[in-house]
Amino acid sequence: MMRWADALERFLLPNACVSCERMVERFAPDSLLCRVCVTRLRPLPDGCERCRQPLPPVGPCRFCADWPRILRRVTSAVWLGAEARAVVHHLKYDGLHALGDLAAEVMARSLRRPAAGLLVPIPLSAGRRRRRGYNQAEAIACGLARRWSLTVEPGILRRVKDTGTQTALTPEERAQNVARAFDAMPAAPAATAAPEAGAGGGGAAIILVDDVLTTGATLGAAARALERRGRTDVVAVTFARALPYELAAGAA
Repeated sequence: MMRWADALERFLLPNACVSCERMVERFAPDSLLCRVCVTRLRPLPDGCERCRQPLPPVGPCRFCADWPRILRRVTSAVWLGAEARAVVHHLKYDGLHALGDLAAEVMARSLRRPAAGLLVPIPLSAGRRRRRGYNQAEAIACGLARRWSLTVEPGILRRVKDTGTQTALTPEERAQNVARAFDAMPAAPAATAAPEAGAGGGGAAIILVDDVLTTGATLGAAARALERRGRTDVVAVTFARALPYELAAGAA
């Protein structure tokens, strides 16, 4: 059953695409992104086995070289182009909670379903969650849970440091800003570990969920917090990823 807040949201909103502002198609009146803009979402190509970033012409991938080893794999569904950016912006800043489900739908189509694991959204600070009314990463995780038949466990990870916005920070500043920003619940004993869990007794595998990956600093900090609490197997999925030229220009 649709949440009453989602139903009210759709009643109050015009049936216009959040990206191009054209009316959405009659066969999908509840959609917030028109079919044309959906087709313009750009999936990531094959690249690095660990992070799926396009490989450099020579040598190994440098994008994920400084990530903690426990962060075993990170995949993103689409590049953060104009259409994906509109989805993320309206989800985070305009209260369009239903866009979390749209992002999850795109991810479920584009990404391989994990064999097992717990979906753990990257948490917001308490103040930001109060102001926003929800966590956009949790909205995406709930949409993935329905499609992948997995469980969302937001209580496993919590934010203990309000890092503020990272939009204007360099990669080095981002890493410093989120250092020790998270804490985690202790892992389950080895006897209760899921089949996909690591051999070290870290409990069920953790699948971190976030809206956008820029440098990986936030996911890396979250993975380190989980490792300190005994987790041994962490992967991550995001809806969008900053475009490589934006990273090079420091604009993402």
